[in-house]
Amino acid sequence: MIAGRILPLLQRWLAAAALAGATLLPGHAAAGIAPDAVRELAFGDNEARIRAIGALVTAGDPAAVTFLQALVDGEVQTVGESQVLVVRGSGESAAAIDAATGAAVAPLPDGRDDVVINNRVRRELAGAIAALKLASPDRAVRLASVKALQGGADAEMLPAVRKALARETDAEIRGLLLLTQATIELGGSDKPTRVAAIRALAESRDASTKTLLLALLEKKGDAYAEPDGDVRAEAELSLRAVERGLAAGELAGRVFSGISLGSILLLAALGLAITYGLMGVINMAHGEMMMVGAYATYVVQNLFRAHAPGAFDWYLVAALPAAFVAAALVGMAMERSVIRFLYGRPLETLLATWGISLILMQATRMLFGAQNVQVENPAWMSGGVTVFSNAVLPYSRIVIIGFAAAVLTSVWMLLTRTRLGLFVRGVTQNRPMASALGVPTGRVDTLAFGLGSGIAGLAGCALSQIGNVGPDLGQSYVVDSFMVVVLGGVGQLAGTVYAGLGLGIANKFLEAWSGAVLAKIAILVFVIVFIQKRPQGLFALKGRMADG
Repeated sequence: MIAGRILPLLQRWLAAAALAGATLLPGHAAAGIAPDAVRELAFGDNEARIRAIGALVTAGDPAAVTFLQALVDGEVQTVGESQVLVVRGSGESAAAIDAATGAAVAPLPDGRDDVVINNRVRRELAGAIAALKLASPDRAVRLASVKALQGGADAEMLPAVRKALARETDAEIRGLLLLTQATIELGGSDKPTRVAAIRALAESRDASTKTLLLALLEKKGDAYAEPDGDVRAEAELSLRAVERGLAAGELAGRVFSGISLGSILLLAALGLAITYGLMGVINMAHGEMMMVGAYATYVVQNLFRAHAPGAFDWYLVAALPAAFVAAALVGMAMERSVIRFLYGRPLETLLATWGISLILMQATRMLFGAQNVQVENPAWMSGGVTVFSNAVLPYSRIVIIGFAAAVLTSVWMLLTRTRLGLFVRGVTQNRPMASALGVPTGRVDTLAFGLGSGIAGLAGCALSQIGNVGPDLGQSYVVDSFMVVVLGGVGQLAGTVYAGLGLGIANKFLEAWSGAVLAKIAILVFVIVFIQKRPQGLFALKGRMADG
């Protein structure tokens, strides 16, 4: 019995709290909207509603956004033919306010009817909300609003767009607003206004602008879609200007993509340049060292997700040394157990390392499954930098380019400024003489192989941020890595850099011209012809053994 008394009281208390919250919530009520506009939107036919929406946009009152959004969300109800309510919530916790006055209405009246809108009115509402949000103090809201208006704005929204343009200071939003204004004006009937709009479109670097201008120059049978010759002439001039801007963006995008691909090839080939240059070992399992690094990154990611979710965005800091150490240990074990007994026997080494690569791939399938695993980007690697409307530079690629430069600098410092680097260079140039001078060539071989494999593991860590991670990850990069090393010159760090970046940029430009498959074939043919003419690569190895 007590529960029967308390429950209704609790329900009334919740309803009152919801009503108070709705009343105090800024912008919740439609206060400030003309009662006539509210009545037209609630009781009028579709044409009357569209006229009322246009009037609200022309007035540019941001207070109208809440009521228009309530219409879209189906929260507007009528009582008879006089009262319009905005009702939030349902059941006992529902709260209502009068749409014309903003006053709370309690208790909820009976006989309420929902305001139903069709798709046409819904489209008009979406455009009106976007136009009114252009006055928001939040840049993200204004940017989203102007993007929502792209291609869907009409003449009734032009006053709101002009007002927003007059007060907008952000360069990106201003550019989009100018494009929106020109697009609306282009659809008018006044010739000087249309010509001015076409001239304004010449400053755009948006691909949709090109489509808009091309529509004016299309022919339908023997007649042009645009009958006015002066308008067509201006459209042709603006079209050429837009195409030049888009071409600049495409060029920047291809160069960046080429540098990005070159950085990945550099990371993949850098470790191979050390092992192949030092020991002459054709390591067909080099790609699997990259795979080991990628899966080490996957394991570290899962550990952070399970045990330190608050620090998940920094899991890469721990994944980098883990990937290096895991791949280096596998490489050193491979050198000590197999490769050490096959020096001077290139065919047997090739077959042995190919067999090891198959073993590593099968072991990975047994441990992690045959399907690809997901490695997520940290939040700070999401998104990109927009340099042109058609050229966005992803943060993930920018980070990888910087990472490749850091790895290259570290390897150069190690080879030129440390005792191990001195031993590696000595063994590379003249192994018998280095051994005669007391250099422990066997230990140097093991450490150098571990270093090269560890760098491949770092490459796998980087690759996990831009592609799929699976047992076959390294197979796609083995041939490319050998091409980079041979083209640059065996054992030459500078040659590896030039070859990696050069092949990456050339590949991206050839892809745009002939497609991905033909581009790879063309690159392979070029490398074969180049090596026939210059077997030592771009940079010849210097030293007495090399000269001999």
